[in-house]
Amino acid sequence: MAGLLASVTNAHEARIVVDAGADIIDLKDPAHGALGALPLPCIRTVVTNVGGRYLTSATVGDLPADPHVLTRAVAATAATGVDFVKVGLFGAAYFSDCLDALAQHAADGARLIAVLFADLRPDFNTIEQLPAKGFSGVMLDTSNKRSGGLRSHLALTRLFAFVKTAKGLGLITGLAGSLRREDIVPLVSTGADYLGFRTALCRGLSRTAEIDPGAVAATRACLARLHTAAQPGKHVAI
Repeated sequence: MAGLLASVTNAHEARIVVDAGADIIDLKDPAHGALGALPLPCIRTVVTNVGGRYLTSATVGDLPADPHVLTRAVAATAATGVDFVKVGLFGAAYFSDCLDALAQHAADGARLIAVLFADLRPDFNTIEQLPAKGFSGVMLDTSNKRSGGLRSHLALTRLFAFVKTAKGLGLITGLAGSLRREDIVPLVSTGADYLGFRTALCRGLSRTAEIDPGAVAATRACLARLHTAAQPGKHVAI
C-alpha cells in the first residue's frame, strides 16, 4: 500500500507530519520552484532530530543540466545524512549530460531518486537508464504548480505504465504534483510505493502556507482506510 510522503520546510513542520504518521519526511522549499532546496543546516537539523526513526528525503533545487552544478548539490545534500536525495531531471539533456556524473555519487553511497515531470512530456523509456546508474527510485511530479495537478497532465493509464515500468526495474516509485485527497483512491490503484503531498497538507491549500495538522491527519487516515479495505475479508467505507 502506498506510503505518505509529506513535504516540509522546517523542523516544526517535520514534527507535525511525524505525529500524524507520515512515512517519509521530504525536505524542500516550495517558495523556490518545484524542487526548491532548503538550507543545508535546516536539512541537517531535521535529520538529526529524526535520528533514523523515520525516512527522510531532500531536494537539491531546480538546477540546470550541468553535471558540475548537480553533483556539487547532491554531494552537499547527501552529506547532511538524509536517506534519499531527490534530483530533478527536467529533460533529455539531464539524461545525456548528467547521469554518468550522478552515478559516481550513487556508487559512493548516495541514494538518488530521479524526479520526472508530468507537464514536461516525460519519456518513460529513459527510466530504463536509471538502475545502471545506481538510482534507487523515480518519482513523477509537476514542474509548474499553476498548471494543474498530476492527473490533469497524464491519464491514469500512463501513470499505471510509469509505475509498472519503474517497478519492473526494481526502482522505488512515487507520484506527486499538487495532489489532493480525492486523488488518493485512483493513484493508490497504480501500485506506487509513495504518494507525495504538500499543497493538500497546508492551510488554505497554499503550498507556501504552514502545514495544517488536521489536513495531514485526514490524508493519513484516508490512506489507512484504503490499506484496511485491501485486507482479505475487510469492507471499509472510503
